[in-house]
Amino acid sequence: MKSLHNYYNTEHPVVVDRRDRAFLAKQKVQARVEGRNMNSMIQRDAELDDANLRLGFFDVYHRNSFKEPARTTWIEGWKVEYMAIARPESFHRTPIVIIGGAFQNFNSYKYCVEQLLDAGPIVLIDLPSMGANQQIRNIDTGLSAGTLELGDLAKMLGVWLDIEGLDKVSVMGMSLGSVVASCLADQRPELIDRMILMGVMQKTRKSWRMLLEESLHLMREQRMDEFGQAVILYLVNHAKMDKTKMSPTAKRLFFRQMAEFTATEQERYEINCNRLLRLTDVPIPQCKVLVACGQYDSFTLPHENANFALQCPDMEYAQIANADHVPQLQRRKETMHLFATFLKDESIQHLEGIIPFSRAQMLEMERRGEERVQIQHPETFLSYRHSDLVIATEVVDLNYFGVLLRFESDLAAVAAKYPRDLALHLSDEEGEFQIECLIFAEDGPYIRALFKHGSFELAERLLRFVGRQKQEQTLLEAVS
Repeated sequence: MKSLHNYYNTEHPVVVDRRDRAFLAKQKVQARVEGRNMNSMIQRDAELDDANLRLGFFDVYHRNSFKEPARTTWIEGWKVEYMAIARPESFHRTPIVIIGGAFQNFNSYKYCVEQLLDAGPIVLIDLPSMGANQQIRNIDTGLSAGTLELGDLAKMLGVWLDIEGLDKVSVMGMSLGSVVASCLADQRPELIDRMILMGVMQKTRKSWRMLLEESLHLMREQRMDEFGQAVILYLVNHAKMDKTKMSPTAKRLFFRQMAEFTATEQERYEINCNRLLRLTDVPIPQCKVLVACGQYDSFTLPHENANFALQCPDMEYAQIANADHVPQLQRRKETMHLFATFLKDESIQHLEGIIPFSRAQMLEMERRGEERVQIQHPETFLSYRHSDLVIATEVVDLNYFGVLLRFESDLAAVAAKYPRDLALHLSDEEGEFQIECLIFAEDGPYIRALFKHGSFELAERLLRFVGRQKQEQTLLEAVS
């Protein structure tokens, strides 16, 4: 009979089921601990390389796991990249499949995963053109990955789970990944134990689609510095940086990642944006689901996340305090504790840094995330980037994200002909500045527009302007 040590060094180990492997892995870990008290020869024998350990389909997690190359499965010419890791003590739990957003690589999840492993084995997966998966062409047909809709990617994930013999999983989908996760739950409900969705909405709003379209315009025009800043300013709520405390280093690295996109990465970005722009409806999971978002998420708004949750028959909804669209960067400990608690079927009601909502509270949520203010000098004008066109207007109110304008005569209809490149001119004691707008609604003499954010410096200037207007408005209200 082979010793435990020799079993783990056998080139072709005996096939045993998951629980047997978990038991053997525990024995091996214990052997290593006991080996420290033996003589040097026995100690060397006991200190086995964790990278050689397997728990069936899963690799035993060790400190160098994220330095290992991704594992690969090919499905009809498409490449699926993944990591499958576990700890012996939680190996018996339901595996957790994590579907990330458009930009993260596996290493982005390293510290998140370490907090989640107690809840069960983990699979990190990148489908074609998502995450760090660079595939943009089918190797058999040459077909573009852009032909794969998010529902097609969900179908591919279901096939992959069948191939790998994972017949029951919990699924965690974040941002773009939340749509794939919801589609999987709709297509293959028998595979899903429970689900976590973060940053999800059922239908996309026009203003949101315009932000994506604007980022594509900037990228196609190769205004990459502006593109990189715009993507950050759309995903990260700059107006709440004092609350979210996002690290300047993280923000700078995120920006450089965007601004230095290679040609392949630019094509992948366009593919994923267009998938979202074509999206008409996100299916509602029938399994037990936790919908979560940052308290100050300005990209997928809290009330949009809550509205999605309200349609789920077996749901919980919570916000991560003092976070926006990327709570895994800003409040990682609290976010992962929330997820692990839910995955272990424990109460999320009294977790530090988490704001749980009842159904009644969700129905009464405020839709507007940032209050609008009236400004001291509302009479102003819009100018056009590509000509000397000037259109007089009046600011009804505004905030960091957008503005409501009123026009005389038929000037609103004139302005609406230029939805992308009109700049609003503003001034205060610091001086004059201008910021371009994205017009998304016209109603008689009124126009609603988003501010185009493509500059950290201009975003800071606008914040200072809005702050001064709030102070003046507060003073006026105090004396009236």
